Parts: sequence; structure tokens; C-alpha cells
Amino acid sequence: MNPPKQSFINRLIFLVLSFGIILSACSSEYEETRALAGQGNAEAQSELGFMYMDGSGVSRNYTEAVEWFQRAADQGYAKSQHDLGMMYYKGISIPQDSVEAIKWFQKAADQGLDSAQHNLGMMYADGDGVHQDYAKSVEWFQKAADQGLASAQHNLGMMYTDGDGVHQDYVKAAKWFQKSADQGLANSQHNLGIIYAEGEGVRQDYAKAIELFRKSANQGFVDSQYNLGFMYDEGQVVRQDYAKAREWYLKAANQDDADAQYRLGSLYANGRGVKQDYKKANDWFSKYCDNREQAGCDSYNE
Repeated sequence: MNPPKQSFINRLIFLVLSFGIILSACSSEYEETRALAGQGNAEAQSELGFMYMDGSGVSRNYTEAVEWFQRAADQGYAKSQHDLGMMYYKGISIPQDSVEAIKWFQKAADQGLDSAQHNLGMMYADGDGVHQDYAKSVEWFQKAADQGLASAQHNLGMMYTDGDGVHQDYVKAAKWFQKSADQGLANSQHNLGIIYAEGEGVRQDYAKAIELFRKSANQGFVDSQYNLGFMYDEGQVVRQDYAKAREWYLKAANQDDADAQYRLGSLYANGRGVKQDYKKANDWFSKYCDNREQAGCDSYNE
């Protein structure tokens, strides 16, 4: 019942936003930026768009944001081309239009903007606004990954894991997950943990797997939290410790992970790592049952 989650998580990380960060811009900064933007300065136009997006130094106004992103994008400013693409993709103040989003992502990607390259890769992988083309998706993920974009490195790792657009290659998958994991991406830490646990593309190393699951779990990644709970619960690789199992199951269960809810209920029902408490056990079995899992319903009804 409820084995460790050994499937790869988050096949692809979704579109990356690159909207700028403006820290507490005051009205005078807004006026200065507006003046430069009015003179045709593309960088100022882009920054002004960010100000309207964030409501920084001026009231938030998405229509104005689109207008200024458009002006900068028309001058070939890559970041604004990307951000205009995001506005079209999300349908913020303008009708949602994936084809138009692709157009602007392409312009920015052709200038080497990593976030646009990544997003173009996503659109080709999903067949959103274009015909699905995994080979082109890999091409664009590769360009962004080579620039160090963690999400693109993760997605490239997934393409090698699944054999989408490339020959399946766990060695290359591990390489790209490692690069992304080193930047702190929880998804990649989890997937790299699976690779080390299973010995796919790397020498099997359970200690390394646990280390990676722990890093991912400490960032709130639910499947890593469950895996740690399971390992402590079953004494797999680590010394059996029901108290630690409860600790990790609880974190995952509070994120509505059904398997963790069932396992937590079992700990309370059997008094393992906690004082036996049938009410708490039934509470967790009930949550599991609410997720339409029959085993949890059976336990709850008993």
C-alpha cells in the first residue's frame, strides 16, 4: 500500500515570467521614467511597463503596461518582446492569443533571451499556438539551459528522461537535473533523488538520494516529503523511525497528499511514533477518503 513515489515529477516546468522587479519606486522616479519613455528610450519604456504592472510609483494599470511593452518591443527590446508575449499568453488586458505570444517569444528568443527560449520550448512541447514538435522544444530548452536557466535545465532533463525529441538517456538527464538542482530547484532535486535511488544513469547511492529528497522536501516539495516519510516508516535505507515518518507525512498531508494522509492515519491507528489516537486516525482516513481513495474509505468506515 502506498509505495514511495518513484515517478518523475513535473514533466515540464511551465512558462517563465521575466517581469522586472521594481522596489518601491516613488512618484518622482515614475515621472523621470515616463519622460524618458516618452522620448523613445526603449529601456525606460520597458521599465515603465513594469511600474504599471506592479503599481510601483503609479496606480496599477495593465492596459498601460501593455502599451509600453508594445512600444519597447516594436523597437526590438528583447525583454519587452518576451513580456508582451506573456501578456498575450495570459490574456492580461488583451485577448488571450497563444499564436501572438509565440510571435513575440520568437523575436526575443532569437536575440538570446533565455526566458523566451524556455517559453518557446514549452509552447512547442505542448503544441500550444504551434504544431507540437519535441525536437524544436529540445532545441530551445538547450539554448536556455546552456545559459544557465534552471527551469530549462530541468525540462531538458525531463526530455532525456522521457525520450521526447531525443534518444532516452539517463546519463544526460542526470547531468541536467544536477545543474538545475545545484541552483536549488526543488523539482530537479526530487528527480535527481529518484535517479540516485534507482541507479539510472548514475551509480546507485541511497545516501545521495535521501540528501536530495531532504533538500527538496525542505522547500515544501510534497512528493519528496512523502518519500522521506515512507523511508523512515519502512526503514528503507535509513533506520526505522516512526516519529520522523510522522513529521514528514504530516508536512505532505497538510498539502493534501492522499498517500501521506493514509499513512498518517495508519500511524495514529497503530500508535507508531505517536500516542494511539483513533479519532485522529479517522480524521486522516476521512481526508484520504475525500480524495476518493477506496482504501481510506474502508479504513474510515471501520
